[in-house]
Amino acid sequence: MDVPETPQRQALMFVRLVAGCLILIGLLDTSLYVAHCFRLKKPATPIQSPNPAPVVRLEQAEPVRALPIVFNSIPFVAGVVIWIKAKAAAEWVSDKLE
Repeated sequence: MDVPETPQRQALMFVRLVAGCLILIGLLDTSLYVAHCFRLKKPATPIQSPNPAPVVRLEQAEPVRALPIVFNSIPFVAGVVIWIKAKAAAEWVSDKLE
C-alpha cells in the first residue's frame, strides 16, 4: 500500500471533511423536519362550557410530506457520493491547487 504524497493526502482529508459535513447537514435537516411534523402540539386555550371540566381542543399534527424530505436529503446524497469518489475528487482538487 503506497502512501500518497502530503498535498494529495491533505486534499483527501479535506474532501472527506466536506463530505462528512454534507452528510451531517442532510441528516440533521431531514430529522429536524420529521421531528417538527411529529412534535407534540400545545393544547389550545380551554373553551368555556357549562360542564364543570373545561373542554380542551388539541391541534392536529402536521402531515409528513415526501417533497421536503427529498429536498432536505439532497446534501446527504451529495455527501455520500463525494465520500465514495473521495480519491478522485482529492486528485482533482490537488491538481487545481498546483
